[in-house]
Amino acid sequence: MSAYLTRLLDIRIGGHDFQIRALKDLQQFSDPDGAADQAGISSALWSLFGQAWPAGRIMADEMSHHDIAGKRVLEIGCGLGLASLVLQRRGADITASDHHPLAESFLMDNAELNGLPAIPYCDLRWERPDEALGLFDLIIGSDVLYERGHARLLAALVRRHGQPSMEVLITDPGRGNSGAFSRAMSDLGFVSTEQRLRFKEEDTLPFRGRLLKYLR
Repeated sequence: MSAYLTRLLDIRIGGHDFQIRALKDLQQFSDPDGAADQAGISSALWSLFGQAWPAGRIMADEMSHHDIAGKRVLEIGCGLGLASLVLQRRGADITASDHHPLAESFLMDNAELNGLPAIPYCDLRWERPDEALGLFDLIIGSDVLYERGHARLLAALVRRHGQPSMEVLITDPGRGNSGAFSRAMSDLGFVSTEQRLRFKEEDTLPFRGRLLKYLR
């Protein structure tokens, strides 16, 4: 039996209902083999992957109608995999990635819950090159600019795994690190735009949450 508790969420995206297995709350923690500790994930951060955050729902909604024809797509920091599930349902060429020890098992479970084929998954550390991963036409991530250093790491990942002509989409709740990322992306030849969005019902104007788009 797992040492953590889960719950089932019903989430409607793009006119379709998805059932998502998530951690019961932020107090859940289990690392009996020390895998999270070895990955540098503290007990305080351990449960964050297992929640259906507003930024993830915004990205999933965007992926329900975004142009994916002929594109190879990479989701970084997939967590429970909601955006990847939406893309898989649409028949996209999607690879999900994360570095949490349980992300893959939750992703596979959620695909099965929704009657979808297994989604290709990569245990991806942003600071370590992975030549086998290849190049992508679209890279997406939800609330992945969590810490100041993430802007540099993510830009380097895009440089390694992005096609010469490509797009990057990031949903950001307004943590203050998007400016550094946008500057790094400009250095890589990307043109950026942003759309301010309501991430939560209680959000008021001017919205802090935003959908960041980078095109090269």
